[in-house]
Amino acid sequence: MESLPDAIVQHILSLMSNAKNVASCKCVSKRWKDSMPHVRSLFFPRNLFDDLGNGNNPDAIVSQMVSSVVKLEELVVYCPLSSSGLATRLSVAGHSLRILELRLDNIIEHWTETPSKLECIQAVCNLESLKLWGVAMVQSPKWDIFSGLKNLEIVGGNLMDYGLSDALCACPNLTHLSLLGCEGLRSISIDNHHIQHCKLDFFGVGNCLLRVNSCKLESLEVQGCSMIRVRETQCLKNLTISNNSVYFVDFGKLVALETLSMRGTQWCWDAISRTLEMVSEVKHLYMKVEFTGDSDNLLPFPEIDFVDFFNNHPELQTFDIHGAMFAALCQKNSLVNANPGFSIPCLEKVVVTVRSPLNAEQKICTLDSLIKYAKNLRKMRIKILQMKSSHSSADDFFRDICIRYMNNKIVSIE
Repeated sequence: MESLPDAIVQHILSLMSNAKNVASCKCVSKRWKDSMPHVRSLFFPRNLFDDLGNGNNPDAIVSQMVSSVVKLEELVVYCPLSSSGLATRLSVAGHSLRILELRLDNIIEHWTETPSKLECIQAVCNLESLKLWGVAMVQSPKWDIFSGLKNLEIVGGNLMDYGLSDALCACPNLTHLSLLGCEGLRSISIDNHHIQHCKLDFFGVGNCLLRVNSCKLESLEVQGCSMIRVRETQCLKNLTISNNSVYFVDFGKLVALETLSMRGTQWCWDAISRTLEMVSEVKHLYMKVEFTGDSDNLLPFPEIDFVDFFNNHPELQTFDIHGAMFAALCQKNSLVNANPGFSIPCLEKVVVTVRSPLNAEQKICTLDSLIKYAKNLRKMRIKILQMKSSHSSADDFFRDICIRYMNNKIVSIE
């Protein structure tokens, strides 16, 4: 590298980010040392100062490195830090920082500490992306407005409803919101007309109430909510709902929806049926709900008309069904009076998980019908490894399936 022009050396070294490597490069030569202030990103790993001795202060070391950079655009800090140390670092680099990621570990932080770690973030007024690990937001953060912030992600947070609400109000132009592994929330209201992608994963008993209002929402993933209301859905393309129990859903017209995934132990049948009615244009459907009913009474799915179901979802290309949904499709013999022109025009891939050998003849008939009427079917996977039965009928069903589809190139059996 000695033969390269200074500008090239600066560009190559500016691509480094690990703080330990940056510090080591300063010791190589004066030329390298003079180039290091041009790095654009600094990353401080969690164990960076585990072996630090001789009375050295991690806060002082980090502050020195941050202040030595001319224009720092990205700062990632996983190592332990104090509130005062964080405030110093962010005040130095706040004018140029665009991406900030912090492991706060302040779940048990005393809120008497001034300034709090959350308050320190206010110094970075031009943020575009903010990611926080292990944050306690049991009080409203004292933030002004982050007008340029597009991406907010909180992982492993202890959040209160009003604290989160006030934090979101300070980020009026968010397009991406992720709350992952968070707890403490009971009612979440997200009012932001710019949000396009929203991923929510809440710990706890799963009884959160969620309300989202965004006319530009394209993707929504929800886990841990039993009641969900999203009225502005004209742009929604991908929807995933996962929870042990779901009692209520209220969506607007899902005219643009392409992918729907419903997963859980027990859903109210009204929530399932209403959702399926609104997704007539869906292309990829994943149904892995085991029961309907309520928490005291786990009930099987009611009968579902095979012909009506596929007539109501003519664009369906991928269909992944768990035992309960498959059993419901097998119960009603609607193919006897089916229109001679009936077909499943777009279906290309089917994954069926069979959980019980009961009504084996009807289930095999339904599998045959999928192959017969789905003219463009390319692959069918039948998964019977998790069948819940020790009775010999399970072995008989397995044998019948294998004999029937052994030489079918479309069908594979697990």
